Amino acid sequence: MSDIRRQGGCLCGAVRFTVSGQPLRTGLCHCLDCRKTSGSTFSAFAIWPRSAYEATGKLGTHEGRSFCPRCGSRVASLRPDEAEVMIGSFDEAPTDLAPQYELWIGRRETWLQHLPWAEQFEHDRDDMQPV
Repeated sequence: MSDIRRQGGCLCGAVRFTVSGQPLRTGLCHCLDCRKTSGSTFSAFAIWPRSAYEATGKLGTHEGRSFCPRCGSRVASLRPDEAEVMIGSFDEAPTDLAPQYELWIGRRETWLQHLPWAEQFEHDRDDMQPV
């Protein structure tokens, strides 16, 4: 694992987290759930092994998405093997984490151009596919 450690948290600071090393993959999602939970036209995220994610503070969870119950900021989606972290929740802009793929491209706003270097998926990606 690399020496990279990234820190972030929620808007009010009640939830703090650190991820270590490089993510397994990064992406954008245009699905309705991501649009509704982010309040934006898409969500940007990066996924680390669950063992690379550490957090302090209490998280609320709704359908697998974790957020700060105090300020409502969406922070992560935690699974037994992976931690999906919202890129906007980092303290420092992670400009080196360019999305490798886009999900639910049929819902992408027509005024947004696709990412020419990123793999495109009509719906969710098959988790068995390497990126």
